[in-house]
Amino acid sequence: MGAAGRDFHNFNMVYRDDPESRVVAFTASQIPQISGRRYPASLAGALYPDGIPIVEEAQLARLCQDEQIDQVVFSYSDVGYELVMQRAAIALASGCDFLLLGPERTSLQARVPVIAVSAVKTGCGKSQTSRWISRLLRGKGLRPVVLRHPMPYGDLERQAVQRFARPADLDAADCTVEEREEYEPHLADGNLVYAGVDYAKIVALAEAEADLLLWDGGNNDFPFVRPDLHIVLVDPLRPGFETSHHPGEAVLRMADVVVVTKVNTATAADVFAVGRNIAALNPSAPVVHAASPVQLDHPEMVLGKRVLVVEDGPTITHGGMPHGAGYVAATQAQAGKIVDPRRSAASEIAAVFAQYPHIGRVLPALGYHPSQLRALAETINQAQADVVVEATPCNLGALITINKPVVRVSYEFEESGEPKLSTLIEAFIRGRLAEVS
Repeated sequence: MGAAGRDFHNFNMVYRDDPESRVVAFTASQIPQISGRRYPASLAGALYPDGIPIVEEAQLARLCQDEQIDQVVFSYSDVGYELVMQRAAIALASGCDFLLLGPERTSLQARVPVIAVSAVKTGCGKSQTSRWISRLLRGKGLRPVVLRHPMPYGDLERQAVQRFARPADLDAADCTVEEREEYEPHLADGNLVYAGVDYAKIVALAEAEADLLLWDGGNNDFPFVRPDLHIVLVDPLRPGFETSHHPGEAVLRMADVVVVTKVNTATAADVFAVGRNIAALNPSAPVVHAASPVQLDHPEMVLGKRVLVVEDGPTITHGGMPHGAGYVAATQAQAGKIVDPRRSAASEIAAVFAQYPHIGRVLPALGYHPSQLRALAETINQAQADVVVEATPCNLGALITINKPVVRVSYEFEESGEPKLSTLIEAFIRGRLAEVS
Protein backbone atom coordinates (compact mmCIF):
# COMPACT_ATOMS: atom_id res chain seq x y z
CA MET A 1 0.00 0.00 0.00
CA GLY A 2 1.52 3.30 -0.95
CA ALA A 3 1.60 6.67 -2.66
CA ALA A 4 4.32 6.32 -5.33
CA GLY A 5 7.34 6.52 -3.05
CA ARG A 6 7.94 4.41 0.04
CA ASP A 7 5.90 1.56 -1.50
CA PHE A 8 8.21 1.24 -4.51
CA HIS A 9 11.29 1.50 -2.30
CA ASN A 10 10.05 -1.18 0.11
CA PHE A 11 9.35 -3.48 -2.83
CA ASN A 12 12.80 -2.88 -4.32
CA MET A 13 14.55 -3.51 -1.02
CA VAL A 14 12.57 -6.50 0.35
CA TYR A 15 10.47 -8.24 -2.30
CA ARG A 16 11.86 -7.63 -5.78
CA ASP A 17 14.36 -10.49 -5.72
CA ASP A 18 12.59 -12.73 -3.20
CA PRO A 19 11.39 -15.96 -4.87
CA GLU A 20 9.42 -16.87 -1.75
CA SER A 21 7.06 -13.92 -2.21
CA ARG A 22 4.68 -12.88 -4.99
CA VAL A 23 3.59 -9.26 -4.97
CA VAL A 24 0.12 -9.12 -6.49
CA ALA A 25 -0.40 -5.34 -6.65
CA PHE A 26 0.44 -1.91 -5.34
CA THR A 27 -2.47 0.13 -4.03
CA ALA A 28 -2.32 3.88 -4.53
CA SER A 29 -3.49 6.68 -2.23
CA GLN A 30 -2.95 10.41 -1.50
CA ILE A 31 -1.76 11.42 -4.99
CA PRO A 32 -4.33 11.79 -7.82
CA GLN A 33 -4.06 9.81 -11.05
CA ILE A 34 -1.27 7.42 -10.03
CA SER A 35 -3.41 4.29 -10.09
CA GLY A 36 -4.33 2.45 -13.30
CA ARG A 37 -0.66 2.09 -14.24
CA ARG A 38 1.85 -0.72 -13.79
CA TYR A 39 5.13 -0.85 -11.95
CA PRO A 40 7.20 -1.61 -15.05
CA ALA A 41 9.06 -4.88 -15.60
CA SER A 42 12.35 -2.98 -15.96
CA LEU A 43 12.00 -1.89 -12.31
CA ALA A 44 10.11 -4.91 -10.96
CA GLY A 45 12.87 -7.37 -11.87
CA ALA A 46 13.14 -10.83 -13.39
CA LEU A 47 10.40 -12.32 -11.21
CA TYR A 48 7.83 -9.91 -12.68
CA PRO A 49 8.22 -9.95 -16.50
CA ASP A 50 4.82 -8.27 -16.91
CA GLY A 51 5.35 -5.70 -14.17
CA ILE A 52 2.89 -5.20 -11.29
CA PRO A 53 -0.49 -3.42 -11.45
CA ILE A 54 -1.15 -0.28 -9.41
CA VAL A 55 -4.78 -0.04 -8.28
CA GLU A 56 -6.87 2.33 -6.18
CA GLU A 57 -6.62 1.75 -2.44
CA ALA A 58 -10.41 1.50 -2.38
CA GLN A 59 -9.95 -1.95 -3.97
CA LEU A 60 -7.95 -3.31 -1.02
CA ALA A 61 -10.67 -5.52 0.49
CA ARG A 62 -11.57 -7.01 -2.90
CA LEU A 63 -7.91 -7.67 -3.70
CA CYS A 64 -7.37 -9.43 -0.38
CA GLN A 65 -10.32 -11.73 -0.99
CA ASP A 66 -10.03 -12.36 -4.73
CA GLU A 67 -6.26 -12.91 -4.70
CA GLN A 68 -6.15 -14.77 -1.36
CA ILE A 69 -3.58 -12.29 -0.04
CA ASP A 70 -1.46 -13.37 2.94
CA GLN A 71 0.19 -10.04 3.79
CA VAL A 72 -0.63 -6.37 3.33
CA VAL A 73 2.40 -4.08 3.71
CA PHE A 74 1.53 -0.50 4.67
CA SER A 75 4.12 1.66 2.88
CA TYR A 76 3.25 5.33 2.92
CA SER A 77 3.68 8.15 5.37
CA ASP A 78 2.29 11.41 6.71
CA VAL A 79 -0.92 9.81 8.01
CA GLY A 80 -2.68 9.73 11.36
CA TYR A 81 -2.72 6.62 13.50
CA GLU A 82 -6.47 6.23 13.06
CA LEU A 83 -6.11 5.93 9.29
CA VAL A 84 -3.34 3.33 9.65
CA MET A 85 -5.47 1.18 11.91
CA GLN A 86 -8.54 1.57 9.69
CA ARG A 87 -6.50 0.14 6.82
CA ALA A 88 -5.22 -2.57 9.14
CA ALA A 89 -8.81 -3.48 9.99
CA ILE A 90 -9.59 -4.04 6.30
CA ALA A 91 -6.62 -6.37 5.95
CA LEU A 92 -7.23 -8.24 9.19
CA ALA A 93 -10.92 -8.72 8.41
CA SER A 94 -9.83 -10.42 5.18
CA GLY A 95 -7.55 -12.79 7.11
CA CYS A 96 -4.31 -11.04 6.15
CA ASP A 97 -1.30 -10.07 8.18
CA PHE A 98 -0.72 -6.31 8.30
CA LEU A 99 2.96 -5.33 8.17
CA LEU A 100 5.07 -2.23 8.73
CA LEU A 101 8.63 -2.59 7.44
CA GLY A 102 11.30 -0.88 9.51
CA PRO A 103 14.49 0.99 8.63
CA GLU A 104 16.82 -1.98 9.18
CA ARG A 105 15.30 -3.86 6.24
CA THR A 106 14.64 -0.87 4.02
CA SER A 107 17.62 1.48 4.46
CA LEU A 108 20.56 1.55 2.09
CA GLN A 109 24.15 1.93 3.29
CA ALA A 110 26.16 4.70 1.65
CA ARG A 111 29.95 4.76 1.30
CA VAL A 112 30.11 8.43 2.33
CA PRO A 113 28.72 10.15 5.46
CA VAL A 114 24.99 10.90 5.47
CA ILE A 115 23.09 13.71 7.19
CA ALA A 116 19.33 13.19 7.07
CA VAL A 117 16.64 15.81 7.65
CA SER A 118 13.24 14.37 8.56
CA ALA A 119 10.13 15.68 10.32
CA VAL A 120 7.10 14.58 12.28
CA LYS A 121 4.77 16.09 9.63
CA THR A 122 4.83 17.69 6.22
CA GLY A 123 5.40 21.45 6.37
CA CYS A 124 7.75 21.61 9.36
CA GLY A 125 10.49 23.28 7.32
CA LYS A 126 12.71 20.45 6.07
CA SER A 127 13.50 22.10 2.76
CA GLN A 128 14.85 25.38 4.10
CA THR A 129 16.70 23.50 6.84
CA SER A 130 18.33 21.21 4.27
CA ARG A 131 19.35 24.17 2.13
CA TRP A 132 20.82 25.92 5.17
CA ILE A 133 22.80 22.79 6.04
CA SER A 134 24.06 22.50 2.46
CA ARG A 135 25.41 26.06 2.63
CA LEU A 136 27.09 25.28 5.95
CA LEU A 137 28.73 22.19 4.46
CA ARG A 138 29.95 24.01 1.36
CA GLY A 139 31.38 26.68 3.63
CA LYS A 140 33.48 23.94 5.20
CA GLY A 141 34.86 22.97 1.80
CA LEU A 142 32.66 19.87 1.43
CA ARG A 143 30.67 18.73 -1.61
CA PRO A 144 27.19 17.79 -0.47
CA VAL A 145 24.78 16.06 -2.85
CA VAL A 146 21.08 16.19 -2.01
CA LEU A 147 18.94 13.06 -2.07
CA ARG A 148 15.24 13.83 -2.19
CA HIS A 149 12.39 11.64 -1.03
CA PRO A 150 10.72 10.27 -4.21
CA MET A 151 7.91 11.93 -6.12
CA PRO A 152 7.62 9.71 -9.23
CA TYR A 153 4.14 10.54 -10.47
CA GLY A 154 4.78 10.13 -14.20
CA ASP A 155 6.71 7.67 -16.39
CA LEU A 156 8.30 5.37 -13.81
CA GLU A 157 10.88 3.88 -16.20
CA ARG A 158 12.00 7.34 -17.20
CA GLN A 159 12.05 8.43 -13.55
CA ALA A 160 14.05 5.45 -12.24
CA VAL A 161 17.09 7.68 -11.64
CA GLN A 162 16.83 11.45 -11.85
CA ARG A 163 19.72 13.91 -11.63
CA PHE A 164 18.99 17.63 -11.47
CA ALA A 165 21.86 20.08 -11.84
CA ARG A 166 20.21 23.09 -13.53
CA PRO A 167 16.69 24.45 -14.08
CA ALA A 168 16.53 23.06 -17.62
CA ASP A 169 16.71 19.55 -16.14
CA LEU A 170 13.34 20.16 -14.46
CA ASP A 171 11.76 21.00 -17.81
CA ALA A 172 13.34 17.97 -19.47
CA ALA A 173 11.91 15.72 -16.74
CA ASP A 174 8.41 17.29 -16.95
CA CYS A 175 8.51 17.92 -13.22
CA THR A 176 5.25 18.62 -11.42
CA VAL A 177 4.67 21.72 -9.29
CA GLU A 178 5.28 19.59 -6.18
CA GLU A 179 8.65 18.43 -7.51
CA ARG A 180 9.64 21.94 -8.53
CA GLU A 181 8.75 23.26 -5.08
CA GLU A 182 11.47 21.00 -3.67
CA TYR A 183 14.08 21.04 -6.44
CA GLU A 184 14.13 24.64 -7.68
CA PRO A 185 15.41 26.22 -4.43
CA HIS A 186 18.17 23.60 -4.15
CA LEU A 187 19.31 24.28 -7.72
CA ALA A 188 19.23 28.03 -7.05
CA ASP A 189 21.57 27.39 -4.12
CA GLY A 190 23.94 25.41 -6.35
CA ASN A 191 23.04 21.98 -5.03
CA LEU A 192 23.04 18.83 -7.12
CA VAL A 193 19.83 16.83 -6.52
CA TYR A 194 19.09 13.15 -7.08
CA ALA A 195 15.66 11.51 -6.83
CA GLY A 196 13.59 8.85 -8.57
CA VAL A 197 12.46 5.27 -7.99
CA ASP A 198 15.48 2.94 -7.72
CA TYR A 199 17.42 4.31 -4.77
CA ALA A 200 20.17 1.67 -4.81
CA LYS A 201 21.23 3.05 -8.19
CA ILE A 202 20.54 6.62 -7.09
CA VAL A 203 22.75 6.36 -4.00
CA ALA A 204 25.56 4.70 -5.98
CA LEU A 205 25.64 7.54 -8.49
CA ALA A 206 25.18 10.34 -5.95
CA GLU A 207 27.92 9.17 -3.59
CA ALA A 208 30.39 9.13 -6.50
CA GLU A 209 29.93 12.92 -6.76
CA ALA A 210 29.80 13.74 -3.05
CA ASP A 211 31.86 14.12 0.08
CA LEU A 212 28.61 13.80 2.01
CA LEU A 213 24.99 12.94 1.19
CA LEU A 214 22.19 15.16 2.48
CA TRP A 215 18.84 13.38 2.69
CA ASP A 216 16.06 15.96 2.28
CA GLY A 217 13.18 13.81 3.44
CA GLY A 218 9.64 14.10 2.17
CA ASN A 219 6.46 13.71 4.18
CA ASN A 220 7.31 12.48 7.68
CA ASP A 221 9.07 9.34 6.47
CA PHE A 222 12.28 7.86 7.82
CA PRO A 223 15.27 8.00 5.45
CA PHE A 224 15.89 5.52 2.63
CA VAL A 225 19.62 5.65 3.43
CA ARG A 226 21.15 5.06 6.88
CA PRO A 227 22.01 8.42 8.42
CA ASP A 228 25.14 9.11 10.42
CA LEU A 229 23.43 12.22 11.77
CA HIS A 230 19.61 12.25 11.82
CA ILE A 231 18.01 15.69 12.33
CA VAL A 232 14.25 15.67 12.95
CA LEU A 233 12.00 18.73 12.89
CA VAL A 234 8.88 19.37 14.98
CA ASP A 235 6.41 22.20 14.42
CA PRO A 236 5.04 24.13 17.45
CA LEU A 237 2.26 25.51 15.25
CA ARG A 238 0.85 21.96 15.33
CA PRO A 239 1.57 20.72 18.86
CA GLY A 240 0.59 17.11 19.42
CA PHE A 241 1.41 15.93 15.91
CA GLU A 242 4.63 14.50 17.39
CA THR A 243 2.60 11.63 18.86
CA SER A 244 -0.32 11.23 16.46
CA HIS A 245 1.08 10.40 13.03
CA HIS A 246 2.88 7.57 11.25
CA PRO A 247 5.80 7.36 11.07
CA GLY A 248 6.41 10.80 12.55
CA GLU A 249 6.59 9.55 16.13
CA ALA A 250 8.99 6.76 15.12
CA VAL A 251 11.18 9.29 13.31
CA LEU A 252 11.22 11.53 16.39
CA ARG A 253 12.24 8.59 18.56
CA MET A 254 15.10 7.85 16.12
CA ALA A 255 16.47 11.42 16.06
CA ASP A 256 20.04 12.34 16.93
CA VAL A 257 19.06 16.03 17.03
CA VAL A 258 15.58 17.56 17.30
CA VAL A 259 14.85 21.00 15.86
CA VAL A 260 11.82 22.97 17.06
CA THR A 261 11.05 25.22 14.10
CA LYS A 262 8.99 28.43 13.66
CA VAL A 263 9.62 29.64 17.22
CA ASN A 264 9.28 33.20 15.89
CA THR A 265 5.56 32.68 15.18
CA ALA A 266 4.56 30.01 17.73
CA THR A 267 3.32 30.78 21.23
CA ALA A 268 5.54 30.03 24.20
CA ALA A 269 2.93 27.57 25.45
CA ASP A 270 3.03 25.58 22.20
CA VAL A 271 6.84 25.57 22.12
CA PHE A 272 6.75 24.24 25.68
CA ALA A 273 4.17 21.60 24.71
CA VAL A 274 6.25 20.15 21.88
CA GLY A 275 9.34 20.31 24.10
CA ARG A 276 7.53 18.20 26.68
CA ASN A 277 6.67 15.60 24.02
CA ILE A 278 10.26 15.53 22.80
CA ALA A 279 11.52 14.94 26.33
CA ALA A 280 9.07 12.06 26.77
CA LEU A 281 9.92 10.32 23.49
CA ASN A 282 13.63 11.05 23.02
CA PRO A 283 15.13 12.53 26.21
CA SER A 284 18.76 12.04 25.11
CA ALA A 285 18.56 14.07 21.89
CA PRO A 286 19.80 17.67 21.97
CA VAL A 287 16.97 20.12 21.20
CA VAL A 288 17.61 23.12 18.96
CA HIS A 289 15.26 26.08 18.38
CA ALA A 290 14.98 27.76 15.00
CA ALA A 291 12.99 30.57 13.40
CA SER A 292 11.50 30.73 9.93
CA PRO A 293 11.11 34.44 9.14
CA VAL A 294 9.06 35.29 6.05
CA GLN A 295 9.73 38.13 3.66
CA LEU A 296 7.84 39.65 0.72
CA ASP A 297 9.88 40.91 -2.21
CA HIS A 298 7.48 43.91 -2.65
CA PRO A 299 5.40 44.44 0.52
CA GLU A 300 4.16 47.83 -0.71
CA MET A 301 2.15 46.04 -3.41
CA VAL A 302 0.15 44.19 -0.72
CA LEU A 303 -0.65 47.07 1.63
CA GLY A 304 -4.40 47.64 1.68
CA LYS A 305 -5.02 45.42 -1.37
CA ARG A 306 -7.28 42.45 -2.04
CA VAL A 307 -4.86 39.54 -1.93
CA LEU A 308 -5.08 35.93 -3.14
CA VAL A 309 -2.59 33.78 -1.21
CA VAL A 310 -1.07 30.75 -2.96
CA GLU A 311 0.69 28.40 -0.53
CA ASP A 312 3.01 25.40 -0.79
CA GLY A 313 0.65 22.58 -1.78
CA PRO A 314 1.58 19.55 0.38
CA THR A 315 2.00 21.69 3.51
CA ILE A 316 -1.62 22.79 3.25
CA THR A 317 -3.20 19.52 2.05
CA HIS A 318 -1.39 16.52 3.51
CA GLY A 319 0.31 18.66 6.12
CA GLY A 320 -2.96 19.70 7.75
CA MET A 321 -2.08 23.42 7.97
CA PRO A 322 -4.95 25.92 7.52
CA HIS A 323 -2.46 28.37 6.01
CA GLY A 324 1.28 28.87 5.64
CA ALA A 325 3.99 31.45 5.06
CA GLY A 326 2.01 33.32 2.39
CA TYR A 327 -0.88 34.10 4.72
CA VAL A 328 1.55 35.18 7.44
CA ALA A 329 3.42 37.45 5.03
CA ALA A 330 0.23 38.98 3.63
CA THR A 331 -1.19 39.79 7.06
CA GLN A 332 2.14 41.19 8.24
CA ALA A 333 2.16 43.45 5.18
CA GLN A 334 -1.35 44.66 6.14
CA ALA A 335 -3.29 43.32 3.19
CA GLY A 336 -6.71 44.94 2.99
CA LYS A 337 -8.48 41.62 2.43
CA ILE A 338 -7.48 37.98 2.04
CA VAL A 339 -9.63 36.69 -0.83
CA ASP A 340 -11.20 33.25 -0.33
CA PRO A 341 -10.21 31.14 -3.37
CA ARG A 342 -13.29 28.94 -3.02
CA ARG A 343 -15.32 31.63 -4.76
CA SER A 344 -13.31 31.25 -7.97
CA ALA A 345 -12.28 27.60 -7.64
CA ALA A 346 -12.34 25.45 -10.76
CA SER A 347 -14.08 22.11 -10.21
CA GLU A 348 -10.84 20.18 -9.72
CA ILE A 349 -9.64 22.68 -7.10
CA ALA A 350 -13.07 22.76 -5.44
CA ALA A 351 -12.78 18.98 -4.99
CA VAL A 352 -9.52 19.51 -3.09
CA PHE A 353 -11.19 22.00 -0.73
CA ALA A 354 -13.94 19.44 -0.13
CA GLN A 355 -11.37 16.72 0.56
CA TYR A 356 -9.40 18.92 2.99
CA PRO A 357 -11.97 21.06 4.87
CA HIS A 358 -9.32 22.33 7.31
CA ILE A 359 -7.87 24.66 4.63
CA GLY A 360 -8.34 28.35 5.38
CA ARG A 361 -8.59 31.26 2.95
CA VAL A 362 -5.57 30.17 0.93
CA LEU A 363 -5.02 28.29 -2.32
CA PRO A 364 -2.67 25.28 -2.25
CA ALA A 365 -0.42 25.22 -5.31
CA LEU A 366 -1.53 21.95 -6.87
CA GLY A 367 -0.08 20.60 -10.09
CA TYR A 368 0.37 16.85 -9.89
CA HIS A 369 -0.82 16.61 -13.50
CA PRO A 370 -1.59 19.07 -16.36
CA SER A 371 -5.35 19.28 -15.79
CA GLN A 372 -4.79 20.23 -12.15
CA LEU A 373 -2.30 22.89 -13.21
CA ARG A 374 -4.86 24.31 -15.64
CA ALA A 375 -7.45 24.33 -12.87
CA LEU A 376 -5.01 26.18 -10.63
CA ALA A 377 -4.50 28.86 -13.28
CA GLU A 378 -8.25 29.21 -13.80
CA THR A 379 -8.82 29.61 -10.07
CA ILE A 380 -6.15 32.28 -9.74
CA ASN A 381 -7.21 34.24 -12.81
CA GLN A 382 -10.92 34.24 -11.90
CA ALA A 383 -10.30 35.46 -8.35
CA GLN A 384 -11.45 39.00 -7.53
CA ALA A 385 -8.03 40.05 -6.23
CA ASP A 386 -5.61 42.90 -6.90
CA VAL A 387 -2.44 40.91 -6.30
CA VAL A 388 -1.29 37.31 -5.82
CA VAL A 389 1.01 36.47 -2.92
CA GLU A 390 2.95 33.41 -4.06
CA ALA A 391 4.47 31.41 -1.21
CA THR A 392 5.20 28.24 -3.14
CA PRO A 393 8.98 27.76 -3.46
CA CYS A 394 8.73 27.24 -7.22
CA ASN A 395 8.06 29.94 -9.79
CA LEU A 396 4.44 29.42 -10.84
CA GLY A 397 4.74 32.19 -13.39
CA ALA A 398 7.04 29.98 -15.44
CA LEU A 399 4.36 27.27 -15.64
CA ILE A 400 1.06 29.15 -15.96
CA THR A 401 -0.08 32.55 -17.16
CA ILE A 402 -1.28 34.71 -14.25
CA ASN A 403 -3.33 37.81 -15.06
CA LYS A 404 -2.48 39.68 -11.86
CA PRO A 405 0.68 41.10 -10.29
CA VAL A 406 2.58 38.50 -8.28
CA VAL A 407 4.55 39.11 -5.09
CA ARG A 408 6.89 36.29 -4.05
CA VAL A 409 7.42 35.14 -0.46
CA SER A 410 10.69 33.75 0.84
CA TYR A 411 11.33 31.95 4.10
CA GLU A 412 14.61 30.59 5.39
CA PHE A 413 16.02 28.69 8.36
CA GLU A 414 17.44 30.88 11.13
CA GLU A 415 19.13 29.68 14.31
CA SER A 416 17.62 30.85 17.59
CA GLY A 417 19.26 30.43 20.98
CA GLU A 418 21.49 27.65 22.26
CA PRO A 419 22.52 25.01 21.45
CA LYS A 420 23.01 25.94 17.81
CA LEU A 421 22.48 23.44 15.04
CA SER A 422 25.65 24.70 13.34
CA THR A 423 27.70 23.79 16.42
CA LEU A 424 26.31 20.24 16.45
CA ILE A 425 26.86 19.74 12.71
CA GLU A 426 30.40 21.10 12.90
CA ALA A 427 31.17 18.65 15.71
CA PHE A 428 29.72 15.83 13.61
CA ILE A 429 31.84 16.84 10.61
CA ARG A 430 35.02 16.89 12.66
CA GLY A 431 34.33 13.50 14.23
CA ARG A 432 32.96 11.72 11.17
CA LEU A 433 35.59 12.92 8.75
CA ALA A 434 38.30 11.99 11.24
CA GLU A 435 36.88 8.44 11.27
CA VAL A 436 36.89 8.31 7.48
CA SER A 437 40.48 9.54 7.21
